Amino acid sequence: MRMTRYILLVLSLLVGIFTSSCKLGQKYTRPDLHLPENFNGTDIHDTLSVQDIRWWDIYTDTVLQKLIRQTLTYNKDLQIAAARVKESELARRITRADLYPKINLATNAEREYDEKPGNTFEGKITTTTWEIDLWGKLRWANQESLAAYLQTKEGQRALQMSLVAQVARAYFELCALDMELSIVKQTHEARRESVRLAKLRFEGGLTSETAFRQAQVELAKTKTLIPDLEQKIKLKENDISLLTGQYPGDIPRGKNINSQTMPDSLPVGLPSSLLERRPDIRQAEYNLRAANARVGIAYTSMFPSLTLTGTYGLESSELKDFLNSPYFYISGKLLGPIFQMGKVRAKYKAAQAAYEQEVYSYEKSVLTAFKEVNNALVSFTKTREIKTTRKRLEKAAYSYKELANLQYINGVISYLDVLDAQRGYFDAQISFNNAVRDELISFVNLYMALGGGWDTGE
Repeated sequence: MRMTRYILLVLSLLVGIFTSSCKLGQKYTRPDLHLPENFNGTDIHDTLSVQDIRWWDIYTDTVLQKLIRQTLTYNKDLQIAAARVKESELARRITRADLYPKINLATNAEREYDEKPGNTFEGKITTTTWEIDLWGKLRWANQESLAAYLQTKEGQRALQMSLVAQVARAYFELCALDMELSIVKQTHEARRESVRLAKLRFEGGLTSETAFRQAQVELAKTKTLIPDLEQKIKLKENDISLLTGQYPGDIPRGKNINSQTMPDSLPVGLPSSLLERRPDIRQAEYNLRAANARVGIAYTSMFPSLTLTGTYGLESSELKDFLNSPYFYISGKLLGPIFQMGKVRAKYKAAQAAYEQEVYSYEKSVLTAFKEVNNALVSFTKTREIKTTRKRLEKAAYSYKELANLQYINGVISYLDVLDAQRGYFDAQISFNNAVRDELISFVNLYMALGGGWDTGE
């Protein structure tokens, strides 16, 4: 009983030392970023956020939704990131365990054969060398490991956000290539008909051979576009296959490019909330927190450290007296740096310099995010305007082509005028198709820049 009281007394003393020890070092504070009041110089103070808008509410094409889900499940980069998160979480547990004593159990039995043979029976519980966290060094290390874990978690979310956008962009580009190929094939069939009519008119003496040959040239030029587009389509399908973690193969299609719908606008939110919405910015800040914790570790390493070792055991030469022969001891060691040629202080200053680098890196991440948002806002607005104007151009070019065909049949204009009208309409079709694609992609970029797309709903 007396030994038990001694043990409880020592444990109480250790707990008192541990809980009353101070934590030296500079507490983390977010750098003053002097954020603007709004985005892109506008007077809009939108308090809503895209954080509550899930990606499946934005991308309504069910085929695209399936491709995104496959990517979030099987993408290899994302699987690597998930494994990195697990590794970081386990590393954090290892660091956190250093705050507490390690207890080992050992038993031993010996038989000596000498002038006086004898037995020794021993059993003991020992605590390996335990550093008392007097100044907070171990707690700083725990904070550093926590920040390292959280930054890997945010890195995983940032990658998810990027992959959702990559799949959406690639899918819309693929749909645009499909539409362009369809336009080219329709144009090819139209020019095949033009060759037939030009041949009839030439053989009937209504036009010269030049018009017939020109029609053949235009037909051949159009046909050369088909294999090039087919190649681009297969390469884009391979890109999507890699994103989804699959071997190259055919990619299913849903709605065509002209049937894809997007919301008319997105809530921009307040500039200050962007820091909380975007996981890449949160990742950069956790890196900064980890660097600040390393400064704390380096600073507290300049002070003496107290380590304790304790043992409680039983030892006897007779097995029957084993339980009646307890012993207990505890030892402590105070170790402090005295003369190390400035090594400890140099480590502290190096940690401060590393923290300064992370401050600038974090500030750059914020500046980059604001640039991306402003660029996305401008692109989204202008691509929508461009799409409207190119739609008008396509309608005008179609009307002119139809009129030119009619006038050519009636002998009012030459075939060169018809060719110009056909080229103009073909270019207008391709231009409008590209504008539809660019508008969709600009919306994808805006959604990602505002911090949307990383939430998988799990």
